[in-house]
Amino acid sequence: MFYRDERLALFIDGSNLYAAAKSLGFDIDYKLLRQEFMRRGKLLRAFYYTALLENDEYSPIRPLVDWLHYNGFSMVTKPAKEYTDSMGRRKVKGNMDIELTVDALELADHIDHAVLFSGDGDFKPLVAAMQRKGVRVSVVSTIRSQPPMIADELRRQADNFIELDELKDVIGRPPREFDREGPADE
Repeated sequence: MFYRDERLALFIDGSNLYAAAKSLGFDIDYKLLRQEFMRRGKLLRAFYYTALLENDEYSPIRPLVDWLHYNGFSMVTKPAKEYTDSMGRRKVKGNMDIELTVDALELADHIDHAVLFSGDGDFKPLVAAMQRKGVRVSVVSTIRSQPPMIADELRRQADNFIELDELKDVIGRPPREFDREGPADE
């Protein structure tokens, strides 16, 4: 479903991809992921979206963010918001959907194929808008987890669904207990 001469952009919903890979029992090797999609077409941009807890002395995702930034990924981050829910539990909120959507629509006129690494059904209107602009959209997530990590409506809207589990041998590595969203020391 990829053509060697097409212009590609990757849009990685960091927490969603992390959760999908974890549910399948592996971690993402982002160096291999980038190489794989450079092989599939002309990779113009690889965006990675994540919220960061800025008030923690050490964030487990900070080394990954730094590594990605120095290794060809366009990093999009914002501070996560902490709150206490009605049961008194500490919760963290850091939705990056708007940032990803704006970047994808701004880049749409310059790419032929967008690859969205997320199973979030909120992205269905984005996929439809990209398609109306003539961009083919592939979605990478999994139906092999319990429950499936991809919303059915997103999978149906996409031009192509790529099962993350089938990329495991190409972009995966064994999980490390201390990682939050992937490789921290490449």
